[in-house]
Amino acid sequence: MPTNRFARLLTGSALLSLALTGCAGVSSGPQLPPASFVAMQEGPGEEYVIGPLDELTIFVWRNPELGAQVQVRPDGRITTPLITDMPAVGKTPKMLADDITLQLSQYIQEPLVSVIVNKFAGTFSQQVRVVGATGKPASIPYRANMTLLDAMIAVGGLSEYAAGNKARLIRFDKETGRQKEFALRLGDLLRKGESRANVMLMPGDVIIIPESSF
Repeated sequence: MPTNRFARLLTGSALLSLALTGCAGVSSGPQLPPASFVAMQEGPGEEYVIGPLDELTIFVWRNPELGAQVQVRPDGRITTPLITDMPAVGKTPKMLADDITLQLSQYIQEPLVSVIVNKFAGTFSQQVRVVGATGKPASIPYRANMTLLDAMIAVGGLSEYAAGNKARLIRFDKETGRQKEFALRLGDLLRKGESRANVMLMPGDVIIIPESSF
């Protein structure tokens, strides 16, 4: 009888140890390749797409009275001299400049138009959103060559009770038209300095950080 009781105690201890390991362990699932902390070579990202609340400067060469500094309205449109309710959201600055040029050509000959983005908000598809157990959940405008470490610095790191190694990254795959989910090791990255846990981000990524269950 004592032997059986001792065996049951050992089995219970082993199960408890496995449960605790599962709570603190790394989440399963596909993982992204590591990115270096300092990029050896940086390049431009995807073309910037104008979003609601972006602030723009419209410049018309030799016709300064037709230019303006405007903020894109929440409905995605802008108004400038001679142009009312021009759709702006979803266009690159070059595309918007071409559309304004077409409209102004009704009033002046061969207008030369430039669109400059002064303050960036971008569309949701060009933001990186970090939610859950972090210092300050936020939507961050994506910038070229952005890494997971950059995003976590921007939101103040992990909260006290974050299960960083159970974090997930949700990414929309344009080729398949489906969402993909990847495991992240934020605990190893931020608390242990594990460089291989740093990964490259893409516009539209969503990072979800759960809290520990105990």
